[in-house]
Amino acid sequence: MTLIITEETEIQRASTEEQIRSCHRVMRQLRPHLTEEQTFVEQVQRQMSEGYQLAYCQDRGEVRALAGFRFLEFLAWGKVLYIDDLITDSETRRSGHGGKLLKWVIEQGKKAKCDQVHLDSGPQRHDAHRLYLNHGFKIIGHHFALDLK
Repeated sequence: MTLIITEETEIQRASTEEQIRSCHRVMRQLRPHLTEEQTFVEQVQRQMSEGYQLAYCQDRGEVRALAGFRFLEFLAWGKVLYIDDLITDSETRRSGHGGKLLKWVIEQGKKAKCDQVHLDSGPQRHDAHRLYLNHGFKIIGHHFALDLK
């Protein structure tokens, strides 16, 4: 099923438990380890206490795309809006919701007088990379991680 963005499409920030809960189904498509809805809600609420924000694009009452982001400051890049999570519902990909949400997030960075917007993306996510490159992002490095568990 393909939907096109309509005038009913809106972007809002999740602030209530119900709004966070409504994002779980789509977030699981990006973060499949978040199997338990209540655990997801509690994790998001903890992260929100540290500055994380969750925004979602809703069309006809359904979450179609979401973005988790925060504002950080780095010696290397200055003030940055960092996108932790960005996903479009697999059922409605290529309908414009992800692009609309990404533009909205970038605008939040501009309003906050950020110097840059950053994100990390898995090497297998070719469609996402195309979206980022089409919105002016550049590949600037490699991300390394060390598992401490």
